[in-house]
Amino acid sequence: MKKRKLGKSGIEVSALGLGCWAIGGPFILDNMADGWGQIDDKESIRAIHCALELGVNFIDTADCYGVGHSEEVIGRALEGKRDGVVIATKFAFFGNEATKTLHGVNLSPDYIERACEASLERLRIDYIDLYQLHQWNISIAEVDPILDTLDRLVQKGKIRTYGWSTDLVNGARLFSQRENCRAIQHCMNIFQDAPDMIEFCEQNDLASITRSPLAMGFLTGKFNSGSFVARDDVRGAGHSWVPFFKDGRPDAESLKRLDSIRQILTSDGRTLTQGAISWLWARSGKTIPIPGFKNVKQVEENAGALEKGPLSSEQMKEIEKVLER
Repeated sequence: MKKRKLGKSGIEVSALGLGCWAIGGPFILDNMADGWGQIDDKESIRAIHCALELGVNFIDTADCYGVGHSEEVIGRALEGKRDGVVIATKFAFFGNEATKTLHGVNLSPDYIERACEASLERLRIDYIDLYQLHQWNISIAEVDPILDTLDRLVQKGKIRTYGWSTDLVNGARLFSQRENCRAIQHCMNIFQDAPDMIEFCEQNDLASITRSPLAMGFLTGKFNSGSFVARDDVRGAGHSWVPFFKDGRPDAESLKRLDSIRQILTSDGRTLTQGAISWLWARSGKTIPIPGFKNVKQVEENAGALEKGPLSSEQMKEIEKVLER
């Protein structure tokens, strides 16, 4: 249970990964904060080391997180520790590292190769295990040139395999037709199930890299009706695509829904966070949740779910009944 495969690649990873968006620190997208507030790089590095000690060997980031800063921190943390660690990063967005501002998307073959080289340099590694497209809004005409470029990077030894971070099954289908596509990263958690994508990953032997497994922290239980998230945090910045938070306030109806299943999720000695992760493992044998973190304590709690394993089929049925799905 503690290990899963990156699809047909045969690359073995921990059943839980590290989502490294938050440790990128503050940055701007669409004139709004897209980071998770202030961070402490030394604490981020301690947290990564803690995860490795607890058996978590899968690290997922993107070149846009902190406009390169997340990759730089990971590179420092993994110096001398590369063996056995599986590193995934993403490409598409470009920006200004000095001002920490993203300016747009570039998917030209030349840019993808340059972005790959830049990620390798920041991560201080010779190859990327899983390289992922980080943009949904692309035309059909762009798909083949992107895939041809990724296949070329595999041939050069710059990357081992690739995938797409998308919630669009039709997009995943286009990528999966190539032999070197091994994973699809998509949103899924107790409140945002993805049955069509899970079915697709299972049918095509693709890893389901599960982002937002804790619904951007909502499922940790740390929010209540009086909570407020500041505007320097992506959840309070005003992005239209952020669920469960509006104007920095947690959604009241979702808080009620979480309370209704709290007892089930915290059964068998789990914390609420661990119960949310265990739900994902029970959902499919392909899922690899990548919860985010900013400190050692969060990593320890997330990794503690590995000892608990998936929820039982009875618990899964009970949750569906309570949520009336």
